[in-house]
Formats: sequence, structure tokens, C-alpha cells
Amino acid sequence: MPRFAAVALAAGTALLVRRAVRRHMSTAPLWPMPALDEPVSGYGRGRTVPRKVRVTARTAPAEGVVELRLEGADLPAWQPGAHVDLVLPSGLVRQYSLCGDPADTGAYTVATRLIEAGQGGRGGSREVHERLHEGVEIEIRGPRNRFPFVHAPAYVFVAGGIGITPVLPMLRAAEAAGADWRLLYCGRSRATLPYLAEVEALGGGRTTVVAEDESGLPDLGFLADVPEGTAVYCCGPDGLMDAVGTALPEGRTPRLERFSASATTGGAPFEVELRRSGRTVAVAADQTLLDAVRAELPDVPYSCTQGFCGTCEQRVLAGEIDHRDELLTDAERDGSMLICVSRCAGKRLVLDL
Repeated sequence: MPRFAAVALAAGTALLVRRAVRRHMSTAPLWPMPALDEPVSGYGRGRTVPRKVRVTARTAPAEGVVELRLEGADLPAWQPGAHVDLVLPSGLVRQYSLCGDPADTGAYTVATRLIEAGQGGRGGSREVHERLHEGVEIEIRGPRNRFPFVHAPAYVFVAGGIGITPVLPMLRAAEAAGADWRLLYCGRSRATLPYLAEVEALGGGRTTVVAEDESGLPDLGFLADVPEGTAVYCCGPDGLMDAVGTALPEGRTPRLERFSASATTGGAPFEVELRRSGRTVAVAADQTLLDAVRAELPDVPYSCTQGFCGTCEQRVLAGEIDHRDELLTDAERDGSMLICVSRCAGKRLVLDL
């Protein structure tokens, strides 16, 4: 064989071998191996890569509510029900539903109600209201969609207050498609209901507005007669969503978008091995896994502590996971977890930390 051909053949074989090894390594269950110097959990995954946007408009669609138009380059497309993470100037990460027009490819629109500390607020909404004015540049992550708008013969929407934000693009899409739909929109007063005029104009007689200061709590009895195959969507306070689930016929489940994650404590205690660090930590029943881990490794990243942003995601090398987040897909839950809210379903976990 001529020398040139032999060299080319050897080089080509070596290239194929390297590619095969890389493919094998990337699909191996323990890759990257715990012996690596730097863990890959937490930051850096494609869906958490931040993008710069600028606040170009700020309005008040209701009392205590601020709407922001966020313009940026190469913003990913989105569908009704999607949300984005806002990385606030302080470093806090908060999640807000996209309530604008998916066809507006140069900007995202979000709206947030001011939640005071005494009402369960944790500072994010106040920072949005006080610091995000026109001209301010921030980072966003996403969008992601855990509340997708599905094709159905008919729709029933129930929104409570600011819970209208993920529902609004769905109403527009259902109307544009000529679908059969109805909306129950409720809140403390009409003045506190964002986008009320648009919703009433869009729905006509299909929209029922219930203001508690006028009519009390909404009557959900109509849900008992929702026809089979109707997609039922609800976003709002936990009490409203629980009531919607109870009012539906037996065996029917609404599609929900929650403002907060499931309870992060409760259940049996367990232990977690931090494989890279060579430590084993006990996690009490009334303690989050994040708190237990950070007592040993204070630099472990986290942000929302509610199972939404993904900052605290860690690779699980062994053990059964009790997932309580609102972020990871089924595929992502196979081998990773958000340690701010999720727990162990057994006695022991092994984390890549």
C-alpha cells in the first residue's frame, strides 16, 4: 500500500475510534465520572443559558400589577403556557408567564403582581416593581413550557387574578382557531384583574367575571357537567386550583400552573452521600436537601428555592428520587433532581457533589 494511503487510512481509523469513544462516554450512566475536578450539575446547561433583554415599555394593566415589554435579539419562539426566568439585578431568579403574542419575535411580555412579605412574597416581585424601569437591561433564561396548550374539541379556562397571564395567549389561540371555549375569571375586585377589558371583549358571553367584593367566591358547580374531552386549564391561588380539581367529574384532572412548588419538607429522614467530597450528610424530615448539602458545601448554587429555576439541579448517581419540582421533564428526571424541593423516596441518595 502506498505510504500516503496508509497514513490516510490510519488517520481516518483513529478519527472514527475517537468519535466512537466520545459517543460511548457521553451516554454512559456515570459520565462525567465523579473523579472529574469540576461538576457539571447546576449552571451551564443549554436551557439555563442567559440572554440579554432590555425593558422597552412598562405599563400597569391593573392595580398592583406591572407589565414589562422585554426586547432582545434572537429570542427563541414560544407557545401559549410558556414562562421565562428573569435574572433580577440582585441576582434573584423569578419565573413569569409570557402573556404577549408568540408572533412578536423581537420581544417577550410578562406581568407580575406585587406580593408583600406578609402575603408570602420573597422579594422578587418588589424588585421587579421598584427596579425594572424602561432602559434597564437584565438577563432571562428560557422559555420553558410546563403548561402547554393542547389541541382539544373544547376548552374551559379558570383564572384567578394574575393567573390570567399564561391563560391569555391560550384564549387568543382558541379564538383564532374557532374553538369552543369559556372562561371563569375571578379575583378580589375588578380593579385588580389585569387585562380585564381585553378578556371581556375577546370572550363576549363566554367569559364570566367574578369579583369577590361584588359577588363573593365563584361558583364552580358548572365544572361537574364539563363534557368528556374538554381540556380544563386553571392558574391561580392553590385554593382555587384545589377547588377546580374537586369540582370536576371523578377521574378528570385539570391542567394546572402553580405559583409555588409542592411542600419541600415532610416525610422520612434520609442520608445523602456527596461522592466527590467524600462526605455523607443526614437530611431531617423537616429540612430541605439543599439546606443539608449547603451546611457542608456552602458554594452549591441555588436561587428560587421553589423548584422552578433549575439553578440547584444536581446529578444523582444512585438512589430513588421524590421529584417535587415544576421544571424538569420526564427525561431530565431520570438521573437528576432539584435539591431545593425534591427529596429521597428511600433511605439514601448519592449526588455528584
